Amino acid sequence: MPDKSLSEAVHRLMHAYTHLLREGIRKQQIELPVTHIRVLKGICRNRKATAQSIAKRMQRDKAQITRALNDLIEASLIVKADNPLDRRSQFLKPTPKGRKVMARIDAVEEWAVEQMTAKLGSDELTLFLRVSQTMADNAEQIANTEEGES
Repeated sequence: MPDKSLSEAVHRLMHAYTHLLREGIRKQQIELPVTHIRVLKGICRNRKATAQSIAKRMQRDKAQITRALNDLIEASLIVKADNPLDRRSQFLKPTPKGRKVMARIDAVEEWAVEQMTAKLGSDELTLFLRVSQTMADNAEQIANTEEGES
C-alpha cells in the first residue's frame, strides 16, 4: 500500500482546495474568519441549529463557538430565536444579510470545485466521490469507536 503517496495526495488536495477557497473569499471580499464562515454555514444548513449543535458538529469548544456567534450577531448575519422545546437553548437563524453572504460563500465553493474538477470526466468524479466518501466513513468509524472507549 503506497501510504506515503496517499498521505501526500490527500494533504496536497486539502491544501489546494483550501487555497482556492481563500482566494475566492478574498475576491468576493468576504470579511469573515474561516471559523465564522463554518458557523454561518452550519446555521444556514440546519433550521434547528443551536450553539451546542454547532459546537458538536464542528468539534470545537462551546466558548469558541459562542464568540463566533456573538460576532455574527453583531454583524447582523444571524439572530437567536426561542427554542420552544428547551428554554435553556436558542435556535440560530440567518438574517437576510446572512443569507446573502452565504450565497456568496456558496458561489466561492462552486467556483473552487469547478477549478479542481475542470479536467475530470463524470466517471472520474463519480469514482472520486465514492472512494473519498468510503475513506471518510472509515475515519469517522474509527473516531466514533475511540470516543466510545474513553
